[in-house]
Amino acid sequence: MAKVSKPLCKICRRYGEKLYLKGRRCETVKCPLSPIEGKKKKGVSFIKRKKLSEYGLQLMEKNKVKFYYGVLERQFYRYFDMAKKKKGVTGENLLKLLESRLDNVIYRANWFYSRRTAKQVITHGAIEVNEKRVDRPGYIVKPGDVIKLHSNSKYIKTVKECIEEYKNHIVPSWLKVNGENLVIEIVREPERSEVTLPINEQLIVNFYSK
Repeated sequence: MAKVSKPLCKICRRYGEKLYLKGRRCETVKCPLSPIEGKKKKGVSFIKRKKLSEYGLQLMEKNKVKFYYGVLERQFYRYFDMAKKKKGVTGENLLKLLESRLDNVIYRANWFYSRRTAKQVITHGAIEVNEKRVDRPGYIVKPGDVIKLHSNSKYIKTVKECIEEYKNHIVPSWLKVNGENLVIEIVREPERSEVTLPINEQLIVNFYSK
């Protein structure tokens, strides 16, 4: 599992955007980037930096996406290499692959509060794909795959609580979620427009094309 050693809120302040590294907590007023009407939050500061070079912008965009999905450099480059070999636009292919990671899928289905928690649950062997246990958070799901929580999993209560709490959150249309039976079906591949984080993927393509 990719480990982020820096303070999570500091990373978001650095990029000036919510990267949801603490999951749903980032949607509350506890998040340093959540504005409070008529008040100025204490401890909120953005790193002042000189105007970045073209390379600096590319590097920053790549790292932002890495933190968002929780992957390390070698793994991220492997996804880029896969995206480059697929038909279509490389940058869009890269984001579709990252969205199709198993940890991201069960997070986006509102099963867990954060991608970090989703990673831990997967590595503990609590998730099944097509009736087989998968312990790799980076496993890429495909249309037609069926994801289930293992019947003896200790996380069943946690998942049900999370689904109930976030029942009003929109689930991406490329996922079909059965909250009662705890089943996720992959209906189709995700589309570029369904990636919620503001990303300029062409900067990442240019970074690796040097």
